[in-house]
Amino acid sequence: MKFKNPLLAVRDMERSKAFYRTVLGLRVIMDFGANVTLTGGVCLQTADSWADLLRVGAEDIRFGGKDGELYFEEDDFDGFLSRLEGLPDIRYVHPALEHPWGQRAVRFYDPDGHIIEVGENMKNVCRRFLDSGMTPEETAERMDVPLKFVSGCMR
Repeated sequence: MKFKNPLLAVRDMERSKAFYRTVLGLRVIMDFGANVTLTGGVCLQTADSWADLLRVGAEDIRFGGKDGELYFEEDDFDGFLSRLEGLPDIRYVHPALEHPWGQRAVRFYDPDGHIIEVGENMKNVCRRFLDSGMTPEETAERMDVPLKFVSGCMR
C-alpha cells in the first residue's frame, strides 16, 4: 500500500487556494474544480463534493475540529513569523511558542478552521543548540532525540 495525500474539505475553493498560496507558498499542481492538489501533497475538496463521495448530507460535514492538523517545517522560522504577522486575517490557535524539546512552532486556522502548524526545522533547532555552546550530548538530551540525530545535524 502506498500513502498518497491528506485531503481537506473546504467551503470555498478559491478562498482556500489563495490562503494556501499566500500563507504557505503552496501552488496548485492539479485542478479538477471540486478537487485540487497543491505542492506538498495537500489536497482540497469542496465540501459538497466531499459529502457526495461519502454519501452523507452536507450538514454532516463539520469544520473547526481540533482533532488534527497539517504540519509543516520551515527553515527560516523567524522570517515566516514576520511574514505571518503581516497578514491581517490570520486566526491563531496560539502565537509562536517553544516546545519542551526546543522546537519553536506556531499554530493557526485556515479559512475553514483546519489547524495548520508551522514548526522550526528540527535540524535548525539542533544547530541552534550546538551554536549556543551545548555539547552534542547535551543537545540530544535537551531535544530528547538520539545522539545519532545530533551527529547527523553536525555534518
